[in-house]
Amino acid sequence: MAKNSLFAVLLRSPWWMSIGLVAAIALAARALLPAPYVVFGVIGGFPFLVIGLMVAWRQWRAPSPVRLAEALQAAGTMAWRDFSSAVEQGFARQGYAVTRLNNPAADFQLDKGGRSTLVSCKRWKAASHGLEPLRDLVAAQAAQGAQHSIYLSLGSVTDNARRFAQTQGIVLLSENELAQLIVD
Repeated sequence: MAKNSLFAVLLRSPWWMSIGLVAAIALAARALLPAPYVVFGVIGGFPFLVIGLMVAWRQWRAPSPVRLAEALQAAGTMAWRDFSSAVEQGFARQGYAVTRLNNPAADFQLDKGGRSTLVSCKRWKAASHGLEPLRDLVAAQAAQGAQHSIYLSLGSVTDNARRFAQTQGIVLLSENELAQLIVD
C-alpha cells in the first residue's frame, strides 16, 4: 500500500474521520441512487467502517500524550539497568523473544517469526548521535547474521548518520517511538 494512500491516511487520522466518511457515503447513496441500489451504495462504505473501528481501538488503547511525556522524562533520568529493563519489557510486550547481548555495538537480540533484529540503545542519553555507533551496529548485524537492526536514542541523529541508517536499513527509534515502547 502506498505511503499516502487514502487508507494509509485514514489509519493515521482520528477514528471519527473514517466514520464520517462512512456517513457521507451512506447519505450520498441515499440521495443519489435509485431505491433498489441504495443498499449496495451503503455497502461501499464498509471498508471505511472497518478502518474507523480499527483506528478507534488503537487510539483507545494508546497511552495519553501526558503519559508519553512522563515516560520520556523518566527515560532521560534512568540508570542503564532500569532503562535496559524497560526496553526489554517493551519489546517483550510486542511479542519478541529478547536476549541480552554482551556486545559493545548491540545490547539486545530480538527474535520473532524466524527473524532476528539487533538493538543498540546504550547511548540513549547522548545529545547527538553520529555515524560510529551505527557503523558498529551494521558490523554486529553482519557478524550475528541478523536481518534487521534498531538504534534507540533520545538525542538528535546527525544528517549523515540518518542517511547512513536509511541506506543500511537501520530503524531509528527516537523520542516518540521510544516513549511508546517503554510506557507500560
